[in-house]
Amino acid sequence: MDLTNLSVISQTLESYEETIVFKLIDRAQYAANLITYEAGKSGFRGAGNHSLLELRLRFQEQMDTMFGKYCIPEERPFVNSVSTPRIKAIIDDRGVLLEDCNVVNLTSEIKNGYIRMVPHFCAPGDDGQHGSSVEEDVYALQAISRRIHFGSLYAAESKYTADPQGFGKLITTQDEAGLMEKLTRKEVEERIIERIREKTIATQATVNRSIRRVIDPDVIVQFYREIIIPVTKKGQILYLMNRKI
Repeated sequence: MDLTNLSVISQTLESYEETIVFKLIDRAQYAANLITYEAGKSGFRGAGNHSLLELRLRFQEQMDTMFGKYCIPEERPFVNSVSTPRIKAIIDDRGVLLEDCNVVNLTSEIKNGYIRMVPHFCAPGDDGQHGSSVEEDVYALQAISRRIHFGSLYAAESKYTADPQGFGKLITTQDEAGLMEKLTRKEVEERIIERIREKTIATQATVNRSIRRVIDPDVIVQFYREIIIPVTKKGQILYLMNRKI
């Protein structure tokens, strides 16, 4: 995969859309279960002030770390794991010019934005299926995080390479507002939004509504508009401001 080619990067980002739509629909099959996001309400003995979601993320990411998941730049953990990789990950030169990829770590914004959206696509209340609902939360969060960090790193580098002088001047003057304006492509964002709406409708077109909850496409569109797109652009700015010259 040519991660310097903006067309390839855009196609890869598009390929993540189905996964995100599917994961959000899967999470919507359970009630909001908001207690699973509350500190100190995990139900685990000795878990301290952690929420059930935080614990589920911790255990999942400990395993993922051992299998080398976080050896590639676009995979950022939500929890600082105590694990170390137990297999040697074979990673090609992915062209990310950062001393430390953790300077572009948007997991806090992603998790907070996601939790705010849960009541919009899940039924209200508590169905008692806390373990199952946080399992789906983890899968959804990881898919969203991968998409946002991929777009943050590779799209930013590709755009910089296409206009190093223009971006270089804005970076030198620390002009974050100017960078945001230069990175923003409204026509591209609107195409993404329309695809998300169409994919959400198509994915749910033939479901048995007597047993499956259907998400309003506008909810996922709102999530892209308010969280995924702006947080990705924030990540691109972080990348450019910390890029090795």
